[in-house]
Amino acid sequence: MKNGKCPKCGSKEVYCGDDVHPKSGPFGSNSIPVSLTSIAALDNYVCTDCGYMESYIADPAKLKEIFVKWRRVS
Repeated sequence: MKNGKCPKCGSKEVYCGDDVHPKSGPFGSNSIPVSLTSIAALDNYVCTDCGYMESYIADPAKLKEIFVKWRRVS
């Protein structure tokens, strides 16, 4: 989706909400909890033709924190 093409339907009607706020804080709707004291903001990509959506961690430093604190899927 980051390349502007929907992987589900092939549409190029893909939009990014990377500037939508608030991304973090206790009421941030565009974030996920990483731990009890840490929140990771998300950048969302949405296809307006089929509704498919992908989310990506906005801050690369949070990826390392997730690597340390989350369980790896095998």
